Amino acid sequence: MNIRPLLATLVAFTGLIVGLQAQAPGPVTAFTGLRLIDGTDRAPVPNATLVVRDGRIAAIGAAGAVTVPDGAARVDLTGKTVIPGLINAHGHINDLTTAAAALRTYAAYGVTTVFSLGDEPASAFTSRSNQNTSSLARSRVFLAGPVIAANTPEEARAQVAKNAAQKVDIIKIRVDDNLGTTPKMTPAVYRAVIDEAHQRGLRVAVHVFYQEDAKGVLEAGADFIAHSIRDGEISPAVIALLKSRNICLCPTLMREVSTFVYESTPDFFSDPFFLKYANVRWVADLRQPAQQEVMRKSPSAQRYKAALDVANRNLKTLVSNGVTIAMGTDTGPVGRFQGFFELRELELMNKAGMTPRQVLAAATRDAARCMKIDGDLGTLEAGKWADFVALDADPLADINNTKKISDVFIAGNRVAR
Repeated sequence: MNIRPLLATLVAFTGLIVGLQAQAPGPVTAFTGLRLIDGTDRAPVPNATLVVRDGRIAAIGAAGAVTVPDGAARVDLTGKTVIPGLINAHGHINDLTTAAAALRTYAAYGVTTVFSLGDEPASAFTSRSNQNTSSLARSRVFLAGPVIAANTPEEARAQVAKNAAQKVDIIKIRVDDNLGTTPKMTPAVYRAVIDEAHQRGLRVAVHVFYQEDAKGVLEAGADFIAHSIRDGEISPAVIALLKSRNICLCPTLMREVSTFVYESTPDFFSDPFFLKYANVRWVADLRQPAQQEVMRKSPSAQRYKAALDVANRNLKTLVSNGVTIAMGTDTGPVGRFQGFFELRELELMNKAGMTPRQVLAAATRDAARCMKIDGDLGTLEAGKWADFVALDADPLADINNTKKISDVFIAGNRVAR
């Protein structure tokens, strides 16, 4: 008897079984009893259910409209308001701490995704490569790689090519003279950066301070303005440029605060919520009288303090004119506390004239859209990653309620806090 055909059939059948097992549904968790703010324009849903399978949302909505699969684990969130995880469109994962530690800190404060705009260590790239998993329990990260710092168009194109080889998510440039203390990237160079990036399918985020530079980079095709315009009232021409291509702007108001707030000991240094996850060495250093005296005497600190007022007025103007805002902070450098500063940013955006609903949108749905990750993140809808924050109070009533965190979940997994 020729058994080869039989053996071949048996092997094929065994392979089919293994394949079916590999595709078998993973663990399911149902979060019940929650008040849902899903990040879309829909009204909040009382007594909602959120079903997570393999880290993604399998079903979500009013309890009566969602079937919980048999055998699903259950997490009771009665009395909690659930919002999408916050997205920081301009943070930094740098070599002051490990990428894993920074991402755990962001997550502890409800910031579940960070766009790191430049100069990340290798560990950040490793973290990014390991995040598309149902077992994730720290923040997601997207990367810009080395900030382009070229002096000629040829250098610019070569540096963009090098970043592209690292498979960065976006290109970052600085077009600023740091209040007249450093040379500024020339138009010829930034145009070369933008052109080369676009040829390679990459977007360009730009650090600016001055209105004329913002106008120039927008005319050259920049894709994201990573800071406020801070040298004067924003012009109708710049607003028109932002709106013509639906370019988003990231105010980074807390970046300005960090330049002068340590001229004395800030009030949040006594906040237990801040201190629970804050970098203790930074706190100790920034309490030092000698260091505070240096900041008090710093001319740049006073310039940036005045710039914050301009940024606040410009933010209100931008919002009233329909420009899309993405929440961001420029956190990561010393004194810009990851996670906590994002929650303070929401407060400042609200004080500048945005409603709590507008602020929350800028920190979730709109930030995801601006950074082109809204297929997976930014709202709580079926098919997207189950990244969300359970709060003890309603953020639409008071945006400061985003600090009243009960739990943070990433891919449906509870974050250690």
